[in-house]
Amino acid sequence: MAMERANLLNMAKLSIKGLIESALSFGRTLDSDYPPLQQFFVVMEHCLKHGLRVKKSFLGFNKSLWGPLELVEKLCPEAAEISASVRDLPGLKTPLGRARAWLRLALMQKRLADYLRLLITRKDLLSDFYENSALMLEEEGAVIVGLLVGLNVIDANLCVKALFYICFRCNRNSQIASILDQKNYVEELNRQLNSTVHGLQGRVDSLEKSNSKLIEELAIAKNNIIKLQEENQQLRSENSLILMKTQQHLEVTQGDASVERDTYKQSRQGLDEMYSEAQRQLKEECQLRQDVETELLVQVSMKQEMEMAMKLLEKDIHEKQDTLIGLRHQLDEVKVINVEMYQKMQSSDEEMKKKNDVITRLEEKTNQITATMKQLEQRLQEAEKHRTSAEEGTRRFKLDFANKADSLQRQIEHREKQLQQLETDLKIEREWRQTLQNDLGRERDTVAQLSTEALQINGLKKEFHRLQDENIQLKTVCEDQEQALEELGSKLSESKLKIADIKEANKALQGGQVWLKDKEASHCKLCEKEFSISRRKHHCRNCGEIFCNSCSDNELPLPASPKPVRVCDTCHALLLQRCSSNPT
Repeated sequence: MAMERANLLNMAKLSIKGLIESALSFGRTLDSDYPPLQQFFVVMEHCLKHGLRVKKSFLGFNKSLWGPLELVEKLCPEAAEISASVRDLPGLKTPLGRARAWLRLALMQKRLADYLRLLITRKDLLSDFYENSALMLEEEGAVIVGLLVGLNVIDANLCVKALFYICFRCNRNSQIASILDQKNYVEELNRQLNSTVHGLQGRVDSLEKSNSKLIEELAIAKNNIIKLQEENQQLRSENSLILMKTQQHLEVTQGDASVERDTYKQSRQGLDEMYSEAQRQLKEECQLRQDVETELLVQVSMKQEMEMAMKLLEKDIHEKQDTLIGLRHQLDEVKVINVEMYQKMQSSDEEMKKKNDVITRLEEKTNQITATMKQLEQRLQEAEKHRTSAEEGTRRFKLDFANKADSLQRQIEHREKQLQQLETDLKIEREWRQTLQNDLGRERDTVAQLSTEALQINGLKKEFHRLQDENIQLKTVCEDQEQALEELGSKLSESKLKIADIKEANKALQGGQVWLKDKEASHCKLCEKEFSISRRKHHCRNCGEIFCNSCSDNELPLPASPKPVRVCDTCHALLLQRCSSNPT
């Protein structure tokens, strides 16, 4: 119902805007034959009929506009003249004709917007005639009434032709008048259906364009997925190489650790702490390796999810293509049905013309018969004197006249049967129109579904871009992990150097010197700079304190080791002074 209200509101906006523009350019009063004015009245009838309750009558179910329009007389006394004049029209017998006449008279008075505004304000009265979701009870009705204010600029002269349109025939031909009204209604519906078909064709063209764009984007997405697969394979190969290198490093370190264990079993108590640190570093490296493997598994799962999403996108695109093909077939069928209905309308018009010709002939014959009756009466007055002689002739004439009257009555009955058949054909055409409207509503629903699916595809695009960003982040994480592995390699090399330092410290301990532990020193003793990965710790072999590389880059032979070993700057100066004071 909301879609119907929106469509009726758009149609009302277009018709009112077109009527005002064309009337201003026309530059004079408008007649009922003016096409934009006819379109405006058709749109207003549809707006007032929307959500109208069905009422039972003796002939069946009926939807009447005249019921809610009669309420205006109670709400506004000025509208009593219009309603009284509509009731006094001699040829108006149907409520629809009275409603049409009321709309035209209100437009001529330039009070149509005022009357409908008063009617909309009393929703408690309108609820008896309309359903809850009707256009007249919602905000769209107020918008349409506001648009009708602009029609006060137009001058309309609809007295003669509008009444001729409403009262097409008088008392004798009331059935033919209702049939012609139904024919005009069917033609208006056919115009509206043609406009909706053109709108659907435009939507189908736009959907085809969007489908082509989606296909291009899908090809681009496939190319990006192929690139991501290649990059993932490269990352896997690089990761496998990194793992091989780490395993080799671990094997080397394990071999070195086993050799060192065998050689330094005697000094095991002093080396337990260093061994625990080496084990801790090995555990950290193992944890890092496990983290790298888990991240690789996460990347593989993300890639699989991307592949599944692309497959689902391809399926959705194929389904949309199938629905577009179905919509094209339905449009072709609607076009064929419209052509058939137009042909039927033309044939019905021809039959109506023939029937009108027959009726005129019958009227001429009846006039002739009345003339002959007058002549016979005159002859009877003249023949009263000669009754005895002319009785047999008058009896024969009466018999001939009775036969002719019977034949005329039979022809009239035959014509009435043909009119009933035409009414049944028009009912069948109405049912066809209703089925076509239902099909159009379904097609609108499918178009709305296609628009929602297009929005879902846009959301999938955003997710795809988000996954690309996550892939870039994962690449950066892999690069950081590679840097961490390189730092771990440097740490392993430092651990080897520390083991060598430990050996020298053991020798120094055997000589009686105080050897400072690594944990106890966090800054260089001379420059007082903090130790880090780039600034490593070094023991002076003379005093046993810990210095940085720049403060302990000197080497001198000591009594404990004949080979030159690392010495700090202060010990280097002291040893040089001793050597200069004791040259022997």
